[in-house]
Amino acid sequence: MFKNYLIIAWRNLRKEKTFTFLNVFGLSVAFGTAILLSMYALFELSYDRFHENSDSIYQVYQTEHNRNGAQLSISKPVPFAPALKEEVPGVEKITRYNGGTALLTRGEKQLRMSAVFVDPEFFSIFSFPVIEGSKKPVSENAEIAMTEKAAEKLFGKENPIGKTVSIFIDEQEKAFQVTSVIQNIPDESSLNFEVALNFKSQSQRAYGRNIDRWDNSNHEVYLQLSEGTSPEKFEKATRDFTARHYKGYLADARRDGVQPDANGQYLQQKLLPITDYRFASEKNGVAVVNRIYPYLVLGIAFLILFIASVNFINMNIAKSSQRLREIGMRKTLGAGKNQLFLQFWGESLLVFLGALLLGLLLANLLLEPFQTLFNTRASFKNVISFRNIFGFVAAISFITFIAGGYPALLLSKLGTLKALKGKLNLDGGQRLRNSLIIVQFCIAILLISGTLVLWNQLEFMRNKDLGFNKEQVITFPLNGKQDDFRNLQLLRNELTGKPAIRSISAANTNLGRGRDHTTSTSVMTFDHHNKTVRTNVMTVDHDYAETVGLEILQGRSFDRAHATDSLSLVINEAMARELGGENILEETIYLEDSIRFSVIGIVKDYNFQELDREIEPLTIFLNPQWNMRYAYIKVAPGNLNAAYDQVKLAWNKIEPNAEFLGSYLDENIDRTLSRERSMMTMITSGSIIAIILSCVGLFAISLLVVSQKRKEIGIRKVVGASVGNITVLLTSSFLKLVGIAFLIATPFAWYFSGKWLENYPYRIELNVWIFLISGLIAFGIAIFTISFRTLRAALQNPVKSLRTE
Repeated sequence: MFKNYLIIAWRNLRKEKTFTFLNVFGLSVAFGTAILLSMYALFELSYDRFHENSDSIYQVYQTEHNRNGAQLSISKPVPFAPALKEEVPGVEKITRYNGGTALLTRGEKQLRMSAVFVDPEFFSIFSFPVIEGSKKPVSENAEIAMTEKAAEKLFGKENPIGKTVSIFIDEQEKAFQVTSVIQNIPDESSLNFEVALNFKSQSQRAYGRNIDRWDNSNHEVYLQLSEGTSPEKFEKATRDFTARHYKGYLADARRDGVQPDANGQYLQQKLLPITDYRFASEKNGVAVVNRIYPYLVLGIAFLILFIASVNFINMNIAKSSQRLREIGMRKTLGAGKNQLFLQFWGESLLVFLGALLLGLLLANLLLEPFQTLFNTRASFKNVISFRNIFGFVAAISFITFIAGGYPALLLSKLGTLKALKGKLNLDGGQRLRNSLIIVQFCIAILLISGTLVLWNQLEFMRNKDLGFNKEQVITFPLNGKQDDFRNLQLLRNELTGKPAIRSISAANTNLGRGRDHTTSTSVMTFDHHNKTVRTNVMTVDHDYAETVGLEILQGRSFDRAHATDSLSLVINEAMARELGGENILEETIYLEDSIRFSVIGIVKDYNFQELDREIEPLTIFLNPQWNMRYAYIKVAPGNLNAAYDQVKLAWNKIEPNAEFLGSYLDENIDRTLSRERSMMTMITSGSIIAIILSCVGLFAISLLVVSQKRKEIGIRKVVGASVGNITVLLTSSFLKLVGIAFLIATPFAWYFSGKWLENYPYRIELNVWIFLISGLIAFGIAIFTISFRTLRAALQNPVKSLRTE
């Protein structure tokens, strides 16, 4: 019997080739797209869950209350971690973590790699398995651990264990012995590095000078809680610890009239679960976890599957009138409801299984372009697990049962006499069909609106006046073997006098995100007029303001003609407001060891941080011989590519073994918007696919409607109806549905768009035109889709229509 069902199902599918193709095409595209999108979302949600103790690993941060409200800080002083483990119960393991880069030398080979300085317990907290050598990496100061890839880069096929490498620290090369090779860092890890060294082997500036200092913070801290210790219990237990080690901060906060939190705390140690790390952002001094992006992607995948399933249901209900006599005859011959249901559901099952296989093939073929387009390392191997496979099978089975089972149930319940007469009351089916079409276009309009809002916001942020020259300034890390000050002088010697080069400077931070993908900020607090002032700090070389294109509002920038500028400051407007006072240029600020600094200039506020943050106070110091890290070179307008090549050639001459990672500042800004760009691409792609699938369904329904009204069309043409009248007759009912969808979807699109824009301090204003354009696009697509068949039917000879009927 089952074999007969399959044979009959196959014959019926072959008989209706057009509708079978439309169903298989729509479902295949939907399955393929949903698989890729779900893989991306599951990969994002799997970040940092591979650690064996992931449920008990946390990053320590603190909420600081000051006159401007609450602020979050993850940077900790050197003695913080040892004291915390000793004095606060519940800390099973703890490690300090300072990330950056290191220049490794092995013979003639010189490579700059991403490096971390950690305590030995780091490798017992996090699951980065050792595959060769000591099972306790970086136990000693002169030891180094490296990943498989890093070892291969540096040593090739040679066994690295026991070999030595040189690393440039404190302006001299120091020898380190390779004692461990660890497994390559998983793609779904928030902590990425190529080599690891003992925390105590850092430079004197980073470690040696700060062993006992609580007023200088420069690294992160991670810990593993003991079993039975909750984050809330730990946070309460740290209050005495904070009161003991941050007496000065707490006294200043009380003096300044700072408002504490609900528990009376001015400074509270808090924990962020490592599994939430990737999704955390700051809000009012607290780490807020938001997984909306991966869930949005999963939602788009579901909506696409929903639209394809709606098409399948609509087409099967619409085609039901063509199979009434078949149903009546089979019932007369003794077929029961269950047998009919299995027959029709079997046909649906064949279509779904075929579409699923084609969808898997499509997803596999498009995987590499998908990874490139969305800048993701998600792949099938990342998400294959029993839970994910079970969920996928369950979801597909549910969709198949509902989308295939409903039309089958509807047909199997028909009465025998009505079926034999070929009469069927389709009012209920038509209402369902119309409702589903409305839902389809609601989804499409929502996605189109989201795409337009996101595109406008992205363009607004890209074209916003950031307060500096982003088109003519090249920046790159000074990642060579020689010290930064010397390299900068050599650059000036090489490039001075070249017509394409306007000015050269340097700073210890980058603007935007460069090709080295690193960002850093430095913050300090000091007392000024009996109040605590908090400011971001930056160290620069001469000509920084002129090179970057900052606008001087008052005073001047640093000048080589003034020898005292090493004890001078340039601040931004936000810092000027923080300091207060009528004449800022006469202010004197006392910093470390009561060193006196004078404010000599005020620059216009500019976005030196991410664009999703308001501009904060900034203080700029002059110290050319400090660790500058980044060179800035302003070039003449015109042939920017030629100027870039000149800078690259000069750097390769100075540091032939160091990779040139230069980029223009506008490229850096684009990198900071990569998440928004990926989101826009994702929603745009989802919108396009949703529209295509909606059009496929609309086209198929229009085919059936025209077929059912062929005789009516012929009669109307005989009595004088024009082509336009008939076209309006056939399209008006569909366009009404699109209009209803527009009225329903627009308020939702406006609300959710407004909520999303609230995350940005600098944002567009929503206007009705965005949503009207979305509606017009939906109307245009619907008219374009329906017009193929309706115009052909309206132009057909009425005699032929009446004869064939």
